[in-house]
Amino acid sequence: MITTVKNDCDDIESIDQESGEESTHLDLSNSSIINNKTMLHHLHADQKSTINKRYIPLLVINYLFLFLGSLSSSLLSKYYFIHKGSSRWVSTWVQSSGFLLLIIPIFSPYYLFQSTKRKPFSDFNPKMLTLSVSIGVMLGVNNFFFSWGNSYLPVSTSALLLSSNLVFNLVLSVIIVKQKVTFSNLNCVMLLTLSSILLALDSSHEKPNGVKKREYFIGFFCTIGAGLLFALYLPVMEKVYREVYCYEMVMEMQVIMEIAATVLATAGMAWDGGFSEMKRESEQVFDKGSRVYWVTVIGNVVTWQFCFMGTAGMVFLTSSLTGGICMTALLSMNVLGGVLVFRDEFGGIKAISTVLCMWGFCSYVYGMYVKMLEEKGRMRNLNDSSTEMIYIGNHDDVND
Repeated sequence: MITTVKNDCDDIESIDQESGEESTHLDLSNSSIINNKTMLHHLHADQKSTINKRYIPLLVINYLFLFLGSLSSSLLSKYYFIHKGSSRWVSTWVQSSGFLLLIIPIFSPYYLFQSTKRKPFSDFNPKMLTLSVSIGVMLGVNNFFFSWGNSYLPVSTSALLLSSNLVFNLVLSVIIVKQKVTFSNLNCVMLLTLSSILLALDSSHEKPNGVKKREYFIGFFCTIGAGLLFALYLPVMEKVYREVYCYEMVMEMQVIMEIAATVLATAGMAWDGGFSEMKRESEQVFDKGSRVYWVTVIGNVVTWQFCFMGTAGMVFLTSSLTGGICMTALLSMNVLGGVLVFRDEFGGIKAISTVLCMWGFCSYVYGMYVKMLEEKGRMRNLNDSSTEMIYIGNHDDVND
């Protein structure tokens, strides 16, 4: 997939040269026209621009990554705990330890397929490196909170607390990236939040056994912390990605983030005996045997990478709010996956929750589609008017 996405940073150089050649044929009175033309070319070169021909394929591929990663990691995590897996550190470590998988799509376009002139990590500077490491540490802490909260809380309570993530995301997006609050996104946030609350209330009977009061409160505050950190993580990424114009750089930053998160998780596992616990768990605790245990762990490593890479791509191509909405909408898909794979009950409340979820998500997607059509029309009008003015300017020069 990535090898077909030729780096647009190369295109920008050629575009600048073309715009320079055009400027030799026009006088200074037409400088504003040239600026408009250059701006249009740069928008075409920018993979975040909706008028770029690569935008829709990238968007679809990243959402498929997010869908596949979220659904698969949810089912594999549930499979792990159903068959007596219980390590919180293993659950934390698998979320980021698959970063090496991203090395393949990062380096293969340049070294193997030679489809781009840009060397991997060539645009990195100390500021980007510092930001990536800092966000990666925050991601590692978020993974830690999520795993520990999940191990102590009932499914219903955890889902209810995490459902507030989308509201936090909207508020923080308004503060950090100046996200505009429209009827479309506000309606979607309300419907998805209500859908998650109904889903949580329907699962109120699913309580873990043997959880002490102290452990319950630890799980409660860890889950609240995970929701807040992830709600912060998304708009912070969007703010950073506003300075990034190549999808390859998104993957490169994601590698650095996940290395930082993995270092944090590995240090915790080494300190708390997590690696020896994995061996003991695979041989003595997991009731499907050692081989199935390691297949489950490796599957979690791979699917979490799909999930995080899909999230990063969605934030890069759209916005942090869209990424959060997509993640929340997939909660209902995870429930349906549990019904199909594990034969979970599917009552009336779950059906209503699923309908609300699909309603909110589809209304938001339709709003995005209308907005994209409006932007394309506006840019087409700008392009036509600029071309017409350049033609008139050249015609006047010839007459003179």
